[in-house]
Amino acid sequence: MPTLQIGAITIQINRKAIKNLHISVLPPDGKVRVSAPESMTDTAIRMAVVSRIPWIKKQQNDFANQPRQSDREMVSGECHYLWGKRHRLNVVERVGCHEVKVARGKINLYVNPGTSVENRALALTEFYRAALKVCVEKLINGWQSTIGITITAWSVKKMKTKWGSCNTQAKRIWFNLELAKKPPECLEYILVHELVHLLERNHNERFRAHMDRFMPSWRERRELLNRMPLAHNTWAY
Repeated sequence: MPTLQIGAITIQINRKAIKNLHISVLPPDGKVRVSAPESMTDTAIRMAVVSRIPWIKKQQNDFANQPRQSDREMVSGECHYLWGKRHRLNVVERVGCHEVKVARGKINLYVNPGTSVENRALALTEFYRAALKVCVEKLINGWQSTIGITITAWSVKKMKTKWGSCNTQAKRIWFNLELAKKPPECLEYILVHELVHLLERNHNERFRAHMDRFMPSWRERRELLNRMPLAHNTWAY
């Protein structure tokens, strides 16, 4: 992807068949990406980005100061999040299938003796995936009816820079696996956000008007999501 350098800031340029320029500052490290109309010149892009430098630096500073979980060693006593709440990991070695059970503020991870750190993490990841799918199943039909659209499919996957994504042509939605660690209202916000993209592809005034109509609290939910601790890169993505 082509880049543009403005001072110490490197901007990735993605030219697309869109009408308006859109600037994104991406988690977890504040990379800057610009989606620009195919006909827009480099000079015009540079001028647009320069005018937003204070906002870009503020977003990058917010990411830099956002709390992060420590490196995951998958041992008893570690703090792990589930639906926005802190839980202590309790690793129990016993012979049998890997299993995860949650009780009294603990995530009990049952694994075979000698299970590697990677496989312990994989077992916990699959637990998060299943939990997230159950929650989406409970929400998605009601919101499709409310918004008045129908998707063809949805799925959960690991994503590095987005909480969700939507293929508007295929009418397919993806959810970031990390959402299982965030408060349920954050997942619901992302769900509505992606469904609304089927009404309006761009993040413009029309998009925001739809969000205000369907979920008046979407800004507060977005802020809550942005305040939650970022996972360490080793296991997050």
